[in-house]
Amino acid sequence: MSASRQYLIFLVLFAFMAPFFAFTVTTSHSEDVAASAIEKAEGVMVLAYQGVLEAERAGADVSRLLTRLNVASEYLARAHILYRVGGLDDATRFADLCFETAEKVKPEADRLRNTTLVESDMRLRFTMTESVVSVCLISVAGFLSWRVFKRRYHQRVLGMKPELVSDES
Repeated sequence: MSASRQYLIFLVLFAFMAPFFAFTVTTSHSEDVAASAIEKAEGVMVLAYQGVLEAERAGADVSRLLTRLNVASEYLARAHILYRVGGLDDATRFADLCFETAEKVKPEADRLRNTTLVESDMRLRFTMTESVVSVCLISVAGFLSWRVFKRRYHQRVLGMKPELVSDES
């Protein structure tokens, strides 16, 4: 066998085998990209859930945020399922959707928590001020009422004249 014939056979075999090697490399790269996207989405979901939990502890209404987190968690679940069955491009797409959705929740949760804390602080200050003013007004009203009562009592007592009763015994 001549060298050119061996070279031709080698090229033909390489032409037939190249797609298998390329698919393996592409699949490995796609699998890494999908796994990375899912891991990134999971990290953002954890941060978003923590932010919503903090906002809820502060007393904020987080029902809208929980709805958006449920949508993001559905995207993440689909990404996991597609990753396991081999739909790596779709898994990456759903992981990216989850990331985008959950990423918007965290700042809004922080804003809600801060707003709720400020409103709570304002309500506390208003209630304290109202209580102090009420106690002062009640104290002043009680003092003034006592003075009026005392003055009238003394006028009534001083206005009485002693009666002389004759001793008829």
